Amino acid sequence: MAITDIFKQVAEEKKNIQNLDIEDLKREMAENPDLLLLDIREIQELVDLGTIPGAVHCARGMMEFWASPASPYFRDYFQEDRRTVLFCAGGGRSVFATQALTAMGYSNVAHLEPGFNGWAKSNESVKDYGKTSKWVRRSS
Repeated sequence: MAITDIFKQVAEEKKNIQNLDIEDLKREMAENPDLLLLDIREIQELVDLGTIPGAVHCARGMMEFWASPASPYFRDYFQEDRRTVLFCAGGGRSVFATQALTAMGYSNVAHLEPGFNGWAKSNESVKDYGKTSKWVRRSS
């Protein structure tokens, strides 16, 4: 059996979720103060590159555990009907994460299609996460 082309799979899966462009996200951020904007990248990506202002970090590897009320790791900012928009670096991981939250029962989930990289390349505001983080890049 051939290994699946992950980029083809991401493109197919995008057909089943809500994809936001940068203008869509900016509009939602302005209109909805309760919007949960989730940065699902790894912590080192935030430290090195920053994040979208107002985003909450939730590493992809912990998301389902943080989103499940039955989990001891549950974070109460996850709410079943709360508008939740996820992003990763390029819009791939967030496709699968959006599907996962939807499958768990979250009803108002989307992702930022161009990801953080698209946001930054469009000269949108970026919060310097490294200035306030206890995590740092150590040189070898």
